Amino acid sequence: MFDSVAPTCGASATGVLLTDMGKDGGQGMLTMQQHGALTIAQDEASCVVFGMPKQVIRLCGVSEVLPLDGVAARLVSHMKQVGRGNRV
Repeated sequence: MFDSVAPTCGASATGVLLTDMGKDGGQGMLTMQQHGALTIAQDEASCVVFGMPKQVIRLCGVSEVLPLDGVAARLVSHMKQVGRGNRV
């Protein structure tokens, strides 16, 4: 999914990886970031399973690493900035 969004939406996209097993989302998030998207991964301390967030952090494919309880507020803040025409 992330690989499809990246070239289509570019910098207007936002990707979030939350607690999960595996590695498949990491490369897609990196691709999104390379196309200018805001990319967020959940931090290890708040994850039940740190597999996919760990992978994308290792690949340097995230703009920000946040605890679960900070993700929603960051998304709201980002959308308000984008709505005013400002790029984060």
